[in-house]
Amino acid sequence: MNDVRLTAWVRGHVQGVGFRWWVRARALELGLAGAATNLADGRVEVVAEGPRDRCERLLGLLRGGETPGRVEAVVERWTNSGGSYSGFVER
Repeated sequence: MNDVRLTAWVRGHVQGVGFRWWVRARALELGLAGAATNLADGRVEVVAEGPRDRCERLLGLLRGGETPGRVEAVVERWTNSGGSYSGFVER
């Protein structure tokens, strides 16, 4: 199975509440590589690479209502994995 890249932009009250740390912990539990980055407009960009089913599970968690803060919306984009990540980092 080929790996994919999920890029998700998360809008809501998601900065300064431990959201990126929470995303990193969930991604590592799922065996995904990538990053969670605060954006200047208040969103968090989540990039995750790995098997599609695991990326879909992470996306479900982002939308699931059990996150720190308050997620109002998640916009997603699927592409081929770039293979440029090692581990999962917060930025």
